Amino acid sequence: MNNAQIINFIKVFIVLDLFLVLYSFLFQNATWVLNTQVAFFASLLITLSSYFSYRRNVNKRLSNLKEKNDFRTLEDRDKIDEIDDPYDLYSEYEEIPEEELNTEKIKEIIKEEKTKVKRNSIKNTFTSASGFISIFRVVAYGFLVLGFFALNNNKIFIAIPFLIGLSVVPLGTLLSKIVYRRK
Repeated sequence: MNNAQIINFIKVFIVLDLFLVLYSFLFQNATWVLNTQVAFFASLLITLSSYFSYRRNVNKRLSNLKEKNDFRTLEDRDKIDEIDDPYDLYSEYEEIPEEELNTEKIKEIIKEEKTKVKRNSIKNTFTSASGFISIFRVVAYGFLVLGFFALNNNKIFIAIPFLIGLSVVPLGTLLSKIVYRRK
């Protein structure tokens, strides 16, 4: 995602939030405004921190792959490969002739693939842990929880505006994808 797309998302979020604040002031009360804004900013912080932590995680993985030269580029493939396997799904497998396949060989292949999947899933869990256990995400979720408790302890928590405030960011994302897709 480039900076122009991020600015477009921010514009949609700000416009939706302004409408929400105007509605709250005109048709509700200050408690509504407070509930919606606490939830909106918590939702925005969670979304932004998730985006930046996962982006950092993906960039780190890509740089590791580039250092290892562990991936093939699309330029390495010829036209026949692109037609037969457009998504490069079968490039790492060696084809085994049918006459060599017997029950034991098939069981061995299945066992090898299961160990690869298990090894890769454990490795993936540890390498992606920095994306879901980021300090920014912890702070953002902490802001959500503390905001909820602050509103609740002061007896000004109202569930409906809080949920509406939480939904501004997901709805804004959906709306901006619809609006800016057409352009």
